[in-house]
Amino acid sequence: MKEYKVRHRGRFFQTLIYLGKFFRMFLFQNDWKVLPMAAVIAGLVAFSVGQNIYKTMEGTLMGTFAISCICIWNGFFNSIQVICRERAIVKREHRSGLHISSYVAAHMIYQAFLCILQVVITIGVCMLMRVEIPHKSLITPWAVVDFGLTLFLITYCADMLALLISAFAKTTTTAMTIMPFLLIVQLLFSGAFFNLPQEAMPLTNLTATKWGLTALCAQGEYNSLPMVSVWNSALKMKDVEVEGEKPLLTVFREIESNNMRDDLLMKTGELNQNHDYDFDPAIVLRCWIWLLMWTVVYVILTVLLLESIDKDKR
Repeated sequence: MKEYKVRHRGRFFQTLIYLGKFFRMFLFQNDWKVLPMAAVIAGLVAFSVGQNIYKTMEGTLMGTFAISCICIWNGFFNSIQVICRERAIVKREHRSGLHISSYVAAHMIYQAFLCILQVVITIGVCMLMRVEIPHKSLITPWAVVDFGLTLFLITYCADMLALLISAFAKTTTTAMTIMPFLLIVQLLFSGAFFNLPQEAMPLTNLTATKWGLTALCAQGEYNSLPMVSVWNSALKMKDVEVEGEKPLLTVFREIESNNMRDDLLMKTGELNQNHDYDFDPAIVLRCWIWLLMWTVVYVILTVLLLESIDKDKR
């Protein structure tokens, strides 16, 4: 982009100019490669943990955690290098009249486009591989749209966090070094999959994985599903002998002969319900609001960082 074009244009036209630049980069500089990578990651996760998602409590918790990780990974890779790789250009053009808000707005629109495509690809791969997805809607008339909106908000929130890191980092190497640390924080502080000390639980509110996982579990009617881990653990002990007999084996045979297994699994699930995952539109909306809030915070911080780019001696 020529400097004299930037100097005399308003914010709206600058946004359009940069948006055109980003889409040309998408076509001609291989930025489209994030899309097949999203398909590969979704396929690997679907193959690994997709069998029991939205069928059992344990499978749902593991599956929604994995899907949240897909979204976080996609969002991070979309924008972790986009600003730091052209930092010198942004600094020069800002001195020539570039509005930082226009530059960031163009990134927001372009990254939203990428995130939507990645969500469509992820859902398509899951359907292709016969992975169960929620079939009851809570917010919109279509359950798949509710599901897709949650995936989009997780991905976009992670994307804007990576954009913030890209605005802060000195080089692309620094940005890529920071990214694994952020990813680990997102995974560890998801709030459900790992047992954290009670004093660390407030930190889970800072992560997109916590709100994404909660929304996905609520949409999949987590509390109406059976729990199988207790049964499977006990089943491993069926051949344990007590005074020459196998009492657990006798009990299991009695349960199965009377077709009580499914009832027992459902009862176990009822005793282990988590009301944070109730099938309730208020829960999903709260999660969406938190994801949107953090997205806005990351965008504001990105703009503030870049507004002082002229003072940057890097």
